[in-house]
Amino acid sequence: MKGIPLGERYKHLFGALQAKTKAPAVITEENVFQKGNDAILPIVDGMLDENFLEGSRLEGLEHFENFLNLVKEGKRGLILMEHYSNLDLPALIYLLRKDAGAMGEDLAKRIVAIAGMKLNEEDPMVRAWAEAFSRIVIYPSRSLSSIKDPEKYAEEEAKSKKINMASMRALDASRKRGEVTLVFPSGTRYRPGKPETKRGVREIDSYLRLSDVMILVTINGSCLRINEEDPNNMLSDLVIPDCVVLSSSPVFECKAFRNEVINAVNDPEVDKKQAVVDRVMDLLNEQHEEIEKIRFR
Repeated sequence: MKGIPLGERYKHLFGALQAKTKAPAVITEENVFQKGNDAILPIVDGMLDENFLEGSRLEGLEHFENFLNLVKEGKRGLILMEHYSNLDLPALIYLLRKDAGAMGEDLAKRIVAIAGMKLNEEDPMVRAWAEAFSRIVIYPSRSLSSIKDPEKYAEEEAKSKKINMASMRALDASRKRGEVTLVFPSGTRYRPGKPETKRGVREIDSYLRLSDVMILVTINGSCLRINEEDPNNMLSDLVIPDCVVLSSSPVFECKAFRNEVINAVNDPEVDKKQAVVDRVMDLLNEQHEEIEKIRFR
């Protein structure tokens, strides 16, 4: 099925989004925490209503509920989630609120996603959509590593340190409020034919180390897909209606999970932090394949 570019399909919403948006166009260490703008949420919900086909749903509701109960008991909660499009987080929030009753509403309100600066700084339309959801903005390591000019690199490195230190403080404050941290362990959207975009980044190990419990959430189906003719332009992403199923793993105890992986590493040359993240990605892939078998049940 041929998709329609996002900016073309929803251009008619841009005026309403602009009227409601409050998010800053430039990220500094003073504004890394971005609270979700509830006024924009109905607009995003409408987009999902139009593009989620019959059969779209959550799987593993009991795991989401178990996870939430542990968070409410005071555990620091972490969601590690596959990443295919900029509608992944909206899809989770939408389906939790739509399909999981009071439990889903409670969990949805607690989720704070770790997001790269690009969502705020690239385009006002993208920024407005992202603004519907609570986020802690970071300076991604992949962005820094792409800079070749030494002078520019030094300048951006200093900026990244300030922003990411502020982000860690915001994360600590978020946890103390009983909020749940959601992270995309690949650090970027997966692009078919580019397996490196589905490899977990080693920094994710730090989130496990700073958390008590976690669930792994997979995404089968996507109604927003990267346009290979213009892959770096988020407004060129293609809108394609689809049956979208999000599924949760059982709850993992983070310390036990990390220790099990690290203790199994016998080769001193192996990066133990990367090994932990590689295990996360392996489990996400296995879960994804299992859910795909029942997506169109």
